[in-house]
Amino acid sequence: MKVSLTHLPHISTRIAIDLNRSGLVTMTHGLESVAKEAEGVLITNVKKEMALEEKVKEIVSANEEQIDFYLADERQLFFMIKKKLAPQYGVILSYEERYSDIAHQILDALYEEDLIRYDVSENRIKNVIYDAITASIADTTEIESAVYEKIKSYKRHLVPGTDEYEIMYEKLYNDELHRRGLS
Repeated sequence: MKVSLTHLPHISTRIAIDLNRSGLVTMTHGLESVAKEAEGVLITNVKKEMALEEKVKEIVSANEEQIDFYLADERQLFFMIKKKLAPQYGVILSYEERYSDIAHQILDALYEEDLIRYDVSENRIKNVIYDAITASIADTTEIESAVYEKIKSYKRHLVPGTDEYEIMYEKLYNDELHRRGLS
């Protein structure tokens, strides 16, 4: 699943909590510092992908006439261009490899900033971070589905994209996070 900027605070908090619960690390400056550092790494990574996708959109838009002329599949073309440019932007497209790389970057950042100390192998710590990322993304998918179902069950029809819909979505999303103990 592609991660958006709005999900990053929840993912970084989960990383900090899971590291603390693991018993494998000692946090030198508390959960909040660890979460903030993890969020910084995640933001950098998501922004790289956003920049890559923006460049791909520019290329596709600039060649729209040729795409129409050759009846090319725009989505497939988008992915092919993205795949070609990804190394230039430092983006790993395989989610499993990407999350593993991000986990390693977070571990490095936490160690360099002296936010954690540990006496076990780096791989064990990296695995805790990786598992926190993937579990958080799975939780996000479940939460979004639950929120969409609640909105659909309302008697009053809310139109996606409207202010009313966005306010209700955000409220229900936060309620669902709280209900699951993730906030």
